[in-house]
Amino acid sequence: MELDFGHWKLPPECQNIPDTSIGFVYIITNIITSKKYVGKKLLVNKTCKKPLKGRINKRRGIKESNWKIYTGSSPLLNADIILLGKDKFTFEILSFQPSKLLLAYHETKELVDRNAIFSKDYYNEVLNLRIRNIKKS
Repeated sequence: MELDFGHWKLPPECQNIPDTSIGFVYIITNIITSKKYVGKKLLVNKTCKKPLKGRINKRRGIKESNWKIYTGSSPLLNADIILLGKDKFTFEILSFQPSKLLLAYHETKELVDRNAIFSKDYYNEVLNLRIRNIKKS
Protein backbone atom coordinates (compact mmCIF):
# COMPACT_ATOMS: atom_id res chain seq x y z
CA MET A 1 0.00 0.00 0.00
CA GLU A 2 1.46 3.36 -1.03
CA LEU A 3 1.13 6.14 1.52
CA ASP A 4 -0.35 9.49 0.46
CA PHE A 5 1.92 12.48 1.09
CA GLY A 6 0.00 14.82 -1.22
CA HIS A 7 2.39 16.91 -3.30
CA TRP A 8 5.19 16.72 -0.69
CA LYS A 9 8.51 14.95 -1.27
CA LEU A 10 10.00 13.36 1.81
CA PRO A 11 13.66 13.83 2.77
CA PRO A 12 15.87 11.04 1.34
CA GLU A 13 16.53 9.54 4.79
CA CYS A 14 12.78 9.16 5.49
CA GLN A 15 10.49 6.49 4.08
CA ASN A 16 7.61 7.51 6.31
CA ILE A 17 6.59 10.23 8.75
CA PRO A 18 8.20 9.57 12.17
CA ASP A 19 5.65 8.70 14.88
CA THR A 20 6.94 11.44 17.19
CA SER A 21 6.48 14.26 14.63
CA ILE A 22 3.97 17.03 15.11
CA GLY A 23 5.06 19.02 12.05
CA PHE A 24 7.69 19.68 9.43
CA VAL A 25 9.90 22.41 7.97
CA TYR A 26 9.64 22.69 4.20
CA ILE A 27 10.89 24.51 1.13
CA ILE A 28 8.81 25.27 -1.95
CA THR A 29 10.71 26.07 -5.15
CA ASN A 30 9.42 27.78 -8.28
CA ILE A 31 10.90 25.66 -11.09
CA ILE A 32 10.75 28.53 -13.60
CA THR A 33 12.38 31.33 -11.56
CA SER A 34 14.15 29.24 -8.84
CA LYS A 35 12.53 31.49 -6.22
CA LYS A 36 11.95 29.66 -2.94
CA TYR A 37 9.79 29.78 0.18
CA VAL A 38 10.73 28.30 3.57
CA GLY A 39 8.04 27.53 6.13
CA LYS A 40 6.66 25.14 8.72
CA LYS A 41 3.42 23.17 8.93
CA LEU A 42 1.71 21.21 11.69
CA LEU A 43 0.53 17.70 10.83
CA VAL A 44 -2.39 17.84 13.28
CA ASN A 45 -4.65 20.51 14.76
CA LYS A 46 -6.31 20.56 18.17
CA THR A 47 -10.10 20.57 18.15
CA CYS A 48 -12.51 21.84 20.77
CA LYS A 49 -16.21 20.93 20.83
CA LYS A 50 -18.89 22.16 23.17
CA PRO A 51 -19.62 19.99 26.22
CA LEU A 52 -22.14 17.18 26.05
CA LYS A 53 -25.54 17.85 27.60
CA GLY A 54 -25.26 17.99 31.36
CA ARG A 55 -21.46 18.34 31.29
CA ILE A 56 -19.20 21.35 31.88
CA ASN A 57 -15.89 20.41 30.25
CA LYS A 58 -15.30 21.01 26.57
CA ARG A 59 -14.42 17.98 24.47
CA ARG A 60 -10.89 18.20 23.15
CA GLY A 61 -9.27 16.13 20.45
CA ILE A 62 -6.97 16.24 17.45
CA LYS A 63 -7.50 15.92 13.72
CA GLU A 64 -5.21 15.85 10.71
CA SER A 65 -4.44 19.29 9.28
CA ASN A 66 -4.64 20.21 5.59
CA TRP A 67 -0.88 19.57 5.15
CA LYS A 68 -1.29 17.33 2.08
CA ILE A 69 -2.73 20.20 -0.01
CA TYR A 70 -1.05 23.11 1.84
CA THR A 71 0.89 25.54 -0.36
CA GLY A 72 2.36 27.98 2.15
CA SER A 73 1.13 31.16 3.78
CA SER A 74 2.82 33.68 1.48
CA PRO A 75 0.34 35.66 -0.65
CA LEU A 76 3.06 36.20 -3.30
CA LEU A 77 3.81 32.48 -3.48
CA ASN A 78 0.15 31.49 -3.67
CA ALA A 79 -0.48 34.08 -6.40
CA ASP A 80 2.34 32.54 -8.46
CA ILE A 81 0.98 29.02 -7.83
CA ILE A 82 -2.43 30.12 -9.14
CA LEU A 83 -0.86 31.94 -12.11
CA LEU A 84 1.68 29.30 -13.15
CA GLY A 85 0.09 26.11 -11.83
CA LYS A 86 1.10 23.78 -9.01
CA ASP A 87 3.12 21.61 -11.41
CA LYS A 88 5.67 24.45 -11.79
CA PHE A 89 6.67 24.12 -8.13
CA THR A 90 8.43 21.49 -6.03
CA PHE A 91 7.28 20.88 -2.46
CA GLU A 92 10.04 19.36 -0.31
CA ILE A 93 10.05 18.49 3.37
CA LEU A 94 13.40 19.39 4.93
CA SER A 95 12.86 17.86 8.39
CA PHE A 96 10.23 16.51 10.74
CA GLN A 97 10.11 17.89 14.29
CA PRO A 98 8.67 16.44 17.52
CA SER A 99 7.64 19.74 19.19
CA LYS A 100 6.42 23.23 18.38
CA LEU A 101 9.58 24.64 19.96
CA LEU A 102 11.86 22.67 17.62
CA LEU A 103 9.58 23.37 14.67
CA ALA A 104 9.84 27.15 15.22
CA TYR A 105 13.58 26.90 15.89
CA HIS A 106 14.39 24.91 12.74
CA GLU A 107 12.22 27.11 10.51
CA THR A 108 13.97 30.21 11.88
CA LYS A 109 17.39 28.57 11.50
CA GLU A 110 16.67 27.76 7.83
CA LEU A 111 15.50 31.34 7.19
CA VAL A 112 18.57 32.85 8.85
CA ASP A 113 21.07 30.40 7.31
CA ARG A 114 19.67 31.10 3.84
CA ASN A 115 19.31 34.87 4.47
CA ALA A 116 15.80 34.37 3.07
CA ILE A 117 14.18 37.50 4.49
CA PHE A 118 16.65 39.83 2.76
CA SER A 119 17.18 37.88 -0.46
CA LYS A 120 15.21 38.49 -3.65
CA ASP A 121 15.55 34.75 -4.33
CA TYR A 122 12.93 33.99 -1.65
CA TYR A 123 9.23 34.72 -1.28
CA ASN A 124 9.68 35.05 2.51
CA GLU A 125 9.00 38.58 3.76
CA VAL A 126 8.30 38.11 7.47
CA LEU A 127 10.11 36.36 10.29
CA ASN A 128 7.75 35.68 13.19
CA LEU A 129 9.51 34.10 16.10
CA ARG A 130 8.03 33.19 19.43
CA ILE A 131 9.93 30.45 21.19
CA ARG A 132 9.51 29.57 24.82
CA ASN A 133 11.39 26.82 26.57
CA ILE A 134 10.72 26.25 30.25
CA LYS A 135 13.87 24.75 31.67
CA LYS A 136 13.23 22.61 34.68
CA SER A 137 16.00 22.56 37.26
